[in-house]
Amino acid sequence: MSLRFKEVTDSETETKIPRPFDLGKRQTLDLGNGSEILYISKFVSSDQAWTWFDYLNQRIPWTRPTIRVFGRSVLQPRDTCYVAHPGLTTLTYSGYKPHAYTWDDFTPLKDILDAVHEALPGSRFNSLLLNRYKGGNDCVGWHSDDEKVYALNQEIASVSFGCERDFLLKKKPNKTSQRRNDEVPPAKKSKKCSGADTHSFVLKHGSLLVMKGYTQRDWMHSVPKRLKAEATRINLTFRHIIGD
Repeated sequence: MSLRFKEVTDSETETKIPRPFDLGKRQTLDLGNGSEILYISKFVSSDQAWTWFDYLNQRIPWTRPTIRVFGRSVLQPRDTCYVAHPGLTTLTYSGYKPHAYTWDDFTPLKDILDAVHEALPGSRFNSLLLNRYKGGNDCVGWHSDDEKVYALNQEIASVSFGCERDFLLKKKPNKTSQRRNDEVPPAKKSKKCSGADTHSFVLKHGSLLVMKGYTQRDWMHSVPKRLKAEATRINLTFRHIIGD
């Protein structure tokens, strides 16, 4: 089903956030049981978003690593880069340990981080995973961002630049932790989810999406292949590693 957000009127504090940040109204989706999605379609003005897109596309040291998925090695179907505060616990996912760059290596990332912190009072992100989808075949399979370095009730802020792509959510069948399943052959069809257990919507250029509460514990998300998506999309996911 298509995601239907409940509009929330900006508070007096929120309206004071300087342009070009937080240009659009905040919309929320209550997923139940302490899970919630916040979405700002025009978090960044189009011109500023393209300026940052060009910088990220050209200046970030992108890599396309080999990862381990269900006992076999596969090429991750998207480019990636990792930035974090010095001294944090090492991030590992699917058998891959990305090199941790610092915020000082890429000054514009500090500006984007400041903008996200200003839009989300009380947040304190200390790490960033960047992903680049160079076309419709690039994707990320069903997963939850529930690695042990993150709290299960953490807030994850996702900023999108470039090509619009579908973002899907589905409720987990149980509380068992789910991991990435990039490029995994489709399993046998299981019982169909109800409409309330699945959501799909489009992440726009310059938008901000925040997964809040227990979304990682109870839900999975993906960015599926889309053959008609020929242009590049860059996505920044800001997170907080436990212990800082």
